[in-house]
Amino acid sequence: MTRREPLNREKVLDAALALAAEEGLKGLSMRKLAKTLGVEAMALYNHVQNKTDILDGIAERVYRGIERADPGSPWPERVRVTVLNTYRALAEHPVVPMALATDEANPNSLQALLPLDDLIGALYEAGFGDDGVRQTLGALNSLVFGSLLLTTVGFTKARKGEAEREQDEQFLRRIDPAILPNFSRAIPALQAHDPEPDFIRALDLLISGLVSAAASAPGTA
Repeated sequence: MTRREPLNREKVLDAALALAAEEGLKGLSMRKLAKTLGVEAMALYNHVQNKTDILDGIAERVYRGIERADPGSPWPERVRVTVLNTYRALAEHPVVPMALATDEANPNSLQALLPLDDLIGALYEAGFGDDGVRQTLGALNSLVFGSLLLTTVGFTKARKGEAEREQDEQFLRRIDPAILPNFSRAIPALQAHDPEPDFIRALDLLISGLVSAAASAPGTA
């Protein structure tokens, strides 16, 4: 008989991340996770408290994997690298931004907060005050999470089944260019959505605005 390796928290989180990637947040349950691992559901509680603890653990793991920017680089580059690496880490595991956006996960370990601390430090260095830092973080987070969530709906959805494509085609056939000339013109571009290049373009535009705002902020030269 093959001896089963002992279960631990990391193995539980590995299996949970794979299960959530396959079945989504709603498909992740203690019962299904236990079945995937070949154990009774009660055995999981030796390593995780509940589903919330699992989602927190998954999110913290993703945030720990974010590559940090060179602290010696100029502040705009640090903002760009930190935000782009955050986007890429979350895009690799779409279930995580969904859990964060729906408040089902809240990674709050010190290590998970390091990228955020780097970002705040860069903004303070730029000359933004407390209110400016808060507002700028809101804009950057909106860009990251808005871009990620948009890849799950509408024309920009990353992966579609046959039924969804047919639904889109039926919708598009009802569009009258005489009534919606601008939307009709933009449809090909909307369908040609390329998530990461589009995100990078939007991020660069936002950072350009931050550089201009920082130059005129009180206390800057």
